[in-house]
Amino acid sequence: MKTAPINDFFAKNGHIREDGRMVHDMYLVQVKSPDESKGEWDLYRILATIPGDQAYRSMAEGGCPLVTQ
Repeated sequence: MKTAPINDFFAKNGHIREDGRMVHDMYLVQVKSPDESKGEWDLYRILATIPGDQAYRSMAEGGCPLVTQ
C-alpha cells in the first residue's frame, strides 16, 4: 500500500511515507455566506491548494525512531 498513489474523495495526490503518515494535498477554504451559496452543499470556496509536502512536516522533523535516514 505504501507504493500505491491515493486519489479518492478524501485525498488527492496522496501517498504513505516510510514513517506511516499519509501525506496529501490540503485546502484553504472560506465559508460562503447564505447569499453566495447556490444549494444545500455549496458551502465553501477553495482559496488555495497546499501540496502535501508543504502541509505536513518532513520525516526529518518528525523524529520517528522506526525510520532511519
